Amino acid sequence: MTATDKRTQYATQTSAEVLKDLDSTNTGITEAEAQKRLAQYGENTITHTQGESQFKAFIKNFGSLMAILLWVSGLVAMISGTMELGIAIWLVNIINGVFSFWQQFQAKKATDSLMAMLPTYTQVYRDGKVQQKDATALVPGDVFLLQAGNAIPVDARLLEATSMQVDQSALTGESVPESKEVKYDPGEGQFAESNLIYAGTTIGAGTGKAVAIATGMNTEFGKIAALTQQQKKVKSPLAIELDHLTRQISMIAIAIGIAFFISAIFFVHYPAAKAFIFALGMIVAFIPEGLLPTVTLSLAQGVTRMAKKHALVKDLNSVETLGETTVICSDKTGTLTQNQMTVNHVWTRSKEYKITGQGYVNNGHIELDGKRVDPTTEPELALLVRVASLNNDTQVQQDKDSGKPKILGTPTEAALVILAEKAGFDLAAATAKTPRLKEFPFDSDRKRMSTVHRLDDQTLMLCVKGSLSDTVHQCDTIQVDGKVRPITEDDRRAINAANNKYAKLGLRSLAAAYREFPAEADTASQLDKMTIEDAENHLTFVGLTVMADPPRPEIYEAVRKCHEANIKIIMVTGDSTLTAKSIAVKIGLTSDQARVVTGTELDAMTEDQLQDTLKGEIIFARVAPEQKYKIVSTLQKNGEIVASTGDGVNDAPALKKADIGVAMGVTGTDVAKDAADMILTDDNFASIVAAIEEGRTVYANLQKFLTYILTSNVPEAIPSALFLFSGGLIPLPMTVMQILTVDLGTDMLPALGLGSEKAEPGIMHQPPRAKNAHLLSKRVIWKAFAWYGLISSVISTAAYFFVNYQNGWPNVALAASGNVYARATTMVLGAIVFSQIANALNCRTNMASVFKVGLFSNRRVWYGIAFEIVLFAFLTVTPGVQELFNTTVLNPGDWLFLFIIPFPIVLIEEIRKRLARRNDPLADAAD
Repeated sequence: MTATDKRTQYATQTSAEVLKDLDSTNTGITEAEAQKRLAQYGENTITHTQGESQFKAFIKNFGSLMAILLWVSGLVAMISGTMELGIAIWLVNIINGVFSFWQQFQAKKATDSLMAMLPTYTQVYRDGKVQQKDATALVPGDVFLLQAGNAIPVDARLLEATSMQVDQSALTGESVPESKEVKYDPGEGQFAESNLIYAGTTIGAGTGKAVAIATGMNTEFGKIAALTQQQKKVKSPLAIELDHLTRQISMIAIAIGIAFFISAIFFVHYPAAKAFIFALGMIVAFIPEGLLPTVTLSLAQGVTRMAKKHALVKDLNSVETLGETTVICSDKTGTLTQNQMTVNHVWTRSKEYKITGQGYVNNGHIELDGKRVDPTTEPELALLVRVASLNNDTQVQQDKDSGKPKILGTPTEAALVILAEKAGFDLAAATAKTPRLKEFPFDSDRKRMSTVHRLDDQTLMLCVKGSLSDTVHQCDTIQVDGKVRPITEDDRRAINAANNKYAKLGLRSLAAAYREFPAEADTASQLDKMTIEDAENHLTFVGLTVMADPPRPEIYEAVRKCHEANIKIIMVTGDSTLTAKSIAVKIGLTSDQARVVTGTELDAMTEDQLQDTLKGEIIFARVAPEQKYKIVSTLQKNGEIVASTGDGVNDAPALKKADIGVAMGVTGTDVAKDAADMILTDDNFASIVAAIEEGRTVYANLQKFLTYILTSNVPEAIPSALFLFSGGLIPLPMTVMQILTVDLGTDMLPALGLGSEKAEPGIMHQPPRAKNAHLLSKRVIWKAFAWYGLISSVISTAAYFFVNYQNGWPNVALAASGNVYARATTMVLGAIVFSQIANALNCRTNMASVFKVGLFSNRRVWYGIAFEIVLFAFLTVTPGVQELFNTTVLNPGDWLFLFIIPFPIVLIEEIRKRLARRNDPLADAAD
């Protein structure tokens, strides 16, 4: 028998048959039996993905393709006789690996602190008595008690239920609570059986008693968790791109090494061994040793900035993947909306009232024809508020810690409580004056709830609320303008027309009715004999309360930003089609022409049909867990980079499958958080948009960094080329240790500063980068080698000949040693350093003027510039260091030459950017 068949069996059996099948009783099992079953079934816990060990995670940071390249280049440097260079490269690799591991470790710690789902204690029958037990100790056959606010610890069959409402959104995504009762009703959709309750869901209202039928990983909650954990996460786009970049740089470096090896033999007539060592030095020079630490630090800075924007990223590489996102599959409740049901209209036969203010806070009022009204002067409105308030089991409280509203009951009743507050209705006083004597709980058959109250010694009042179709049929009369008269067909048509109007807008209507009748002398006996059929007839219709879960205020701007950024948003929800489309159109997610596909329709589609459907405007409603997974998978087959949001266990497979899984930190289940790459600490869709902008910024900054560090390779290589192609007549203008000074010394801090650059204006007006786009793009290559690099090469070469010219060249041969040679190489080094100062400023923006974004707005770049000037000065004046790096003290004229260098370079680049902006606004944003 399958698990589904077993579940159906427990639902359709009588309570006695279920208890017999589980070898239990109405008062549970014994403690001894519980221990036996605990040994058999294990603890009632959801096991999380253990992942790799800390040691393996640590070692992994040293095994990327770029890290391997650095290990090899460090070894090559040692072999070539530059031991200091080799050690320095290895130290960079080690420091980067440790830092990267630490960032991942910190992210994991923060994630683990959010993991909390199942309740700690449950009231369980053991040895015939109710005892408080740790929920992890529950076993199949345990009988336990439930009340409003309890999280359900196991899958169970109800034995008793009174007015029970269960929030199953963690499993189904459906925001409306399910009514539960002992009587079997299959319901509509998954997990809709009226007498079964499931682990990970919550009791919204009512009380009950149930027997556990499945625990731990055998629950529906656990099965979906297990399915999620079986999926393997593929490499992130950034990790793939870094591997590609490493191969590109390796090929460039090796090609240059081969060219220099051949040139050294043919032009300078070096022996093969010496030419090989020389070529190895050039290969090492072209390896960007600072790339890995800069990537790690850029991502880490992105993680920090995103955390401030309520987005906790678990994996550093996920930061950049966000920037590539082309489609966001978003659930509705709590992400696009506030998850706070709000009454926005009250309809009576004669008038329609507008209710202002949103959420579970009394921050609004009641309007009629655009003017604020006193509810006590409106008979039907006052009566409706009274009926809805008295017929209500929910409380709305302000949480002491967060200050946010907390409901004890159902969202629908909470909305009515807030309506009463806006109307100035004193519920406590009314309850004391009009006490409740009897209740007929809501059930899924009649879809109504009724309560009986004492008005005075002679009169009782029945308050009724429920679905319109199931309530209005019980009404013989209607109250209009303070008077009760028989209800007519015109009245019924008007009521139905109003209800249909609201339904088309995706709003929910709840009918209110009442009946007054005489109290007998023996009221207790009268009420004992009263049945639902006796009570709920000959009712007087009062009106409709119309409600909806309002959109988050900031969602409109967030959706607009996504559309400007060419990011498609697809709503995937368990809610009804009308509600889903209404919200989607209202917040601008889609137009009114969008197609709404239900879970049933989705099942009937072929893969080709779904792929075509996903290319247009689409909304998914009433979807099951495996269907959300199918949607994400198909989008990926269409070539999309998909971010998927979710909070329930039903969302976990899709979260794991998506390129970026985004879980809710407040309402999310631990399974969802475990599966996700990012957790929103405020459950807000706008935080995703902020994170996407941050992801795009990180990628843009990596390209800026890459441009910057590759730029210095050109003026490092040109002097060596002059040496080779002159046949050695031009002495080597720059030593390997000086090249190392630039790569690992002066360039490092400004490069890291570029990693913290803020988003450039217009970054969210660009489409997501193409899947086949690369970090080392044509634009980066052109800028680094043919533009910035060429300018720097001309200046550094000029600096070399400037010194020799001052010492008699060309009338005397170029110095190959001594103080003049040391001064010449020092000036080449200085010219590169000061050219890089200008390039650091130029690289801060792709197209915008650096003066527009603020010349001094990025302090880290300026700290780096200050550091490289100080470091260069230190190398020129410190004995011992001078010999190691072949530097010497410069005279005032030399320093003046160097300090002038940045100004023309910045000016030339500003002119180029201005021409680019004038000719094509997007010229510098596309590869």
